[in-house]
Amino acid sequence: MSNSEPNEGTAMDQAKVTEVLQTETGGRAATGYAAVILFVVPLLWSLFQLWIASPLPYILEIGVFNSSETRSIHLAFAAFLAFSAYPMFRGKHVDHVPIYDWVLALAAAFAASYLYVFYEELSTRPGAPITQDLIVALGGLVLLLEATRRALGLPLAIVAGVFIIYALAGPYMPDVISHKGASLNKLASHMWLGTEGVFGVALGVSTSFVFLFVLFGALLERAGAGNYFIKVAYAMLGHMRGGPAKAAVVSSGLSGVISGSSIANVVTTGTFTIPLMKRVGFPATKAGAVEVAASTNGQLTPPIMGAAAFLMVEYVGISYLEVIKHAILPAMISYVALIYIVHLEACKLGMKGIERLNRPTLAMRMLNWVVILLGLCVLTLAVYYGIGWTKELFGDAAVWVLGPLVLLIYIALVGYATRFPDLEEDDPESSMDELPETGPTVKTGLYFLLPVVVLIWCLTVERFSPQLSAFWATMFMVFIVITQRPLKACFRRQAGLLPKMTQGFSDLLHSLVTGARNMVGIGVATATAGIVVGTVTLTGIGLVMTQFVEFISGGNLLLMLIFTALISLILGMGLPTTANYIVVSTLMAPVIVTLGAQNGLLVPLIAVHLFVFYFGILADDTPPVGLAAYAAAAISGADPIRTGIQGFTYDIRTAILPFMFIFNTQLLLIGLTGWFDLVITIFSAVTAMLVFSAATQGYWFTKSYKWESALLLLITFTLFRPGYWWDMVYPETEERPGTVIEEHVAKVPADGDIVVKASGMSLSGDEVSTYLKLPIPAGDSPSERLAAAGLELSESDGEMVVDFVGFGSPAEDAGISFGWTIDAVQVELERPPKELMFIPALALLGLIAFGQLRRRTPEEASVT
Repeated sequence: MSNSEPNEGTAMDQAKVTEVLQTETGGRAATGYAAVILFVVPLLWSLFQLWIASPLPYILEIGVFNSSETRSIHLAFAAFLAFSAYPMFRGKHVDHVPIYDWVLALAAAFAASYLYVFYEELSTRPGAPITQDLIVALGGLVLLLEATRRALGLPLAIVAGVFIIYALAGPYMPDVISHKGASLNKLASHMWLGTEGVFGVALGVSTSFVFLFVLFGALLERAGAGNYFIKVAYAMLGHMRGGPAKAAVVSSGLSGVISGSSIANVVTTGTFTIPLMKRVGFPATKAGAVEVAASTNGQLTPPIMGAAAFLMVEYVGISYLEVIKHAILPAMISYVALIYIVHLEACKLGMKGIERLNRPTLAMRMLNWVVILLGLCVLTLAVYYGIGWTKELFGDAAVWVLGPLVLLIYIALVGYATRFPDLEEDDPESSMDELPETGPTVKTGLYFLLPVVVLIWCLTVERFSPQLSAFWATMFMVFIVITQRPLKACFRRQAGLLPKMTQGFSDLLHSLVTGARNMVGIGVATATAGIVVGTVTLTGIGLVMTQFVEFISGGNLLLMLIFTALISLILGMGLPTTANYIVVSTLMAPVIVTLGAQNGLLVPLIAVHLFVFYFGILADDTPPVGLAAYAAAAISGADPIRTGIQGFTYDIRTAILPFMFIFNTQLLLIGLTGWFDLVITIFSAVTAMLVFSAATQGYWFTKSYKWESALLLLITFTLFRPGYWWDMVYPETEERPGTVIEEHVAKVPADGDIVVKASGMSLSGDEVSTYLKLPIPAGDSPSERLAAAGLELSESDGEMVVDFVGFGSPAEDAGISFGWTIDAVQVELERPPKELMFIPALALLGLIAFGQLRRRTPEEASVT
């Protein structure tokens, strides 16, 4: 494939890209009074979100809203902008808003704000709506579906419509999914007049957390941080083989900190990175595919990870910091592998790096890699351990000590940045003959890292909520947007401070508007996804899905995971990642946990939610839809389907990760016993992913034979899941009769866990048998410890019968009910560490490396 690949994009592809970009930024470029309204309303929305996130309402005791009221107002803004900013038909009325759209916008805003306007009245008649309530609720549902169609396209609207039909037509459904059905009144009340449907958890997360992070990203982008991250990546990596492609991977990861959207990453970084990749020798299809793969992975990158990460906080019931901890290792190894894939592609194409003004030493190259790959991790640790001690020293006064210190550091870094020329936007048409020096490029924008420091400080040290953490980081970003230009002018002793200050305020206003416009799609998506959640709670389809999936998979957990992955990919072709995550996790996460427990595998809930999240993101580059692939193909001039297929081949490494961390939760940093365990886990996971990349690319030191690729896949599996082979020789556990439970509890340390197999009657009236993990508190005797866990047992006819389960106890939380029997106790066996399987795997890897090194060509040997 040559570098002069023909432009295969068609008019239809361009139309598709236009639709994608409209989804990201809003569909109209109105003029006149409409433009003023479409500027003022988003501005008011951003100011409202900043107000409710700040501590001011509670300090001043004015403008305090409860969660239901804020969700109502949030959706009112989103619905109004969905009708006024997006035309009814693509390509029509793009420069003005017809009168009927104003009417629909006001009607949708009224229906959405109904909970706020009539909050007092509705609270006096729960479950007994009047005719007015029902008219507004039904009208609101219809308008919400139309707003979703406009802002996001038909797929999500169709999915929500199908669930509404299912809720109404339950008795007429096939027996396996039938239910008694809901009346129109019940449906309207459940979906619109309470917090079980549209105004549920998903919209609450959009209101509380997501808006501020999107606004934070808009401010960073407007301030120039996006261009800064891209330039730094190119300065550090451009001299390597395939340097621009490696820089695209890194800059997209950094952009993920800003946007949390794969399509937005393609649109912003791709306009710069794709032409550069083509200029240094990448074919158009592969250039677009690299950007697509990098951008989809950008949404996996902590600390933001898009809206779905905040939903996990609510659905899984853990802190945001815990979500970041579990997500960090898969994200890191996935990015390392993509950089390596790009390197292998560059080697296969015989590419060279771009010449740098001052070629770095080997030590400097190694330092660059450390900064690139571990930058955010190092920054987080530096904040936590470097200045976290001040919290213990100063207590609550630490904020008042560190606040002025951060301000002084910001001023100093801005002054330091003025010693170097400001970064310019790259011209994609210019030649790429040399790269700038790394040092001056990095130093021009070091102060952009300070808001991230503030965000990490608030999350990890102060332990603020994500909402309050994002508020303080955003306010600091507001300060930077306003002051960076005047400060630079002062340090450079330039005249015209007032115009620069005015420009700063102008940038701030446009950032507030951009952030709100970018939230329209997310706002209506989370509201519409609430219809799916509401249908699950209204009809009880969750229990039905368990039986349905168990029937299809035959109780096989692997088949069930594949089934779930396919559902996520198919729905994700038309649904935004957030909506896709809500739909699939609501339906499938409890099913996987339940059926896994019945088959002896206790899967942590966070692992299942991350599984769904990963495959929802991968849908952005899955043909034939692949919205990110269409956006990249428009820039590269390649065929979007081929771009999507190539991008998905790069993303196969990301697709295997969820299956691996379901069966080996150490990849999510769960169950580690110490630092040595952590180091071994990171080493084995990174090595496994690099080996897998070489296997799927058919190239390592030289072109691989097919049998070598097969062996590399075997090595990958062994490094990811050493226990699979080790369990065949040394079983990890054995089951002993339930009658020895007290004997086993006596050996369990205080606050340890036991795993038991229990059976009995479920709430649905079915006999179930499942494995459960039960925490065991400290106590003087085994029976007292079991009682402290909420469990009283008695032996009858050789069985341990549950006589009593304490209300709200660990036993009840685990799922044990009165009358159940404890059939078996799972006891861990003494055995050598499973990591010994790494030795033969690495030895085999060494033999393959030796064989490839012997037959590689001189050109391949010159690769650095």
